[in-house]
Amino acid sequence: MPRAEDTDGQVRSAHQRVLAPGEVVFDEGEPGDELFVVQSGEIELTRRGLGGPRRVARFTAGDFFGEISAVEGTRRTARAVAVGPARVLRLDRTTLEAMCVSEPEIALRLIRGLASRLLDAEHRLAQVDADEVLRPLVRALLGAAQPDPRHGSRIPLTLREIAQASGLTLIEAHQALQLLFERGVLYLVDECLMVPDLGRLSRPVEHPSAPATR
Repeated sequence: MPRAEDTDGQVRSAHQRVLAPGEVVFDEGEPGDELFVVQSGEIELTRRGLGGPRRVARFTAGDFFGEISAVEGTRRTARAVAVGPARVLRLDRTTLEAMCVSEPEIALRLIRGLASRLLDAEHRLAQVDADEVLRPLVRALLGAAQPDPRHGSRIPLTLREIAQASGLTLIEAHQALQLLFERGVLYLVDECLMVPDLGRLSRPVEHPSAPATR
């Protein structure tokens, strides 16, 4: 088994990428199975929304990003752009797995980073006015609603698709949906979202300060 420092040196020389200001690392919707580590400079992540691009994160030296696609092999949920001159280390899934096996501390750092990011997102969401996340999410739900003879309307979208359509993070979309569930505006049937009354669902958009009542 190779030593950790040997593996690290090989990865750095083979996968380092130098970025010019404004250069795109990856774009929203692109397939990807790579994680990136910022070596110098800053990288900004933005996500499309109804009101235009929305900044969701900014990373500096030592931070990593793109980990969801690297682990799950899914399409990118945001656009990553160099704010100024920057250098990043690109790790594909095979290289990342090999590094985690040869040096478990890398896997631990990745887990700690993901946990910290999750806690930070939950903390930020708790401080955000509910209307700020409900409005774009409700617009996305209304735009996808389809008539259902038994339940009123159905929303044939996954959580990830809802988050992408509303320009929210997965955590924000999940929390906003929970608010609507608690208000009795949405419910699930066979893992599909159902809306008995589109008028009640639209209230956070039409009357932001007035929550939907039961």
